[in-house]
Amino acid sequence: MRSIWKGSIAFGLVNVPIKVYAATETHDIALHQVHDEDNGRIRYKRVCELGHDVDYEHIQRAYDDGDKTVVLTADDLKTLPEEQSHEIEVLEFVPSDQVDPISYEKSYYLEPDSRSPKAYVLLRETLDRTDRTAIVQFTLRQKTRLGALRVHDDVLVLQGLLWGDEVRAADFKALDTDVKVSANELKMSSSLVDSMSTDYDPSKYTDEYQEQLQQLIDAKLEAGDDVDTAATFGEQPDEDEGDGGDVIDLMAALRASVDRNRASRSSRGGRSADDDAADDDAAEDDPEPRRKAPAGKAASKASSKTSAAKASPKTSAAKASSTAGAKGEKKAPAARSRSKKAS
Repeated sequence: MRSIWKGSIAFGLVNVPIKVYAATETHDIALHQVHDEDNGRIRYKRVCELGHDVDYEHIQRAYDDGDKTVVLTADDLKTLPEEQSHEIEVLEFVPSDQVDPISYEKSYYLEPDSRSPKAYVLLRETLDRTDRTAIVQFTLRQKTRLGALRVHDDVLVLQGLLWGDEVRAADFKALDTDVKVSANELKMSSSLVDSMSTDYDPSKYTDEYQEQLQQLIDAKLEAGDDVDTAATFGEQPDEDEGDGGDVIDLMAALRASVDRNRASRSSRGGRSADDDAADDDAAEDDPEPRRKAPAGKAASKASSKTSAAKASPKTSAAKASSTAGAKGEKKAPAARSRSKKAS
């Protein structure tokens, strides 16, 4: 784990040096957007509504009150009492059950940052024995925040708290009517709760959506249903890569041959195993650089080789003819290496 920042807890005359770590992380699979026609990455630009792109250094902040807008420059913001303190100030100690969980935000682990962690242990034991939570104020990313300092598994945990005016009231009319619950209904409901009661164990629960999403991604990779990552960025090999130009010409010829063969097969009743094998051969010999090799790529190549082995003699002959340019393809990395050294 890497600490976010170093600071100290201050309560009374006691000062506790600490390191701060993020206590949580997301397990969601990161997805990005691509163009459905050519699989190119979708990028978002900072565009002024007056019709031009804007560099980040030329962006100012502003407040819109509905009728008028106030622009706040960087110099304006510097006049504010910006807090850079790395001190977690204890404001008061309250009973732990009085802090409503609806107010909790992100959690942070606090590690003692001293050769003598006695002050840290003293504060931890005091909070644990008195069943109290320390309400604190701290600064993170140039914003003053409210927080709750409590004990979790023998570690001090700082949890961000929403300010009082940030928690909305439940303003709806659904429960305004007088609803009566009979004694028998309440008894049966309580019995159901008793039958399902147990100790909480978060490890028993899994995110089925993310698991199935990963299985879907793995299945598509295994089936070869993927595109080259570098191609999604619109990257092309440099024109001055020496022997690389010959490889590009060879690939163009192979692709043209595959397209012609596919068109011929389609005119005679659809695709055949020869077409699929030829596509696999072309993909296997693709010399374009890859930014990252996704998991499952090796399995995809193995599947391609098996398919090619079962193909007709006509496909084997096509693959043999492509071997003539193999030496040119092998020279390409060496040429790229010489080009990098020269630069």
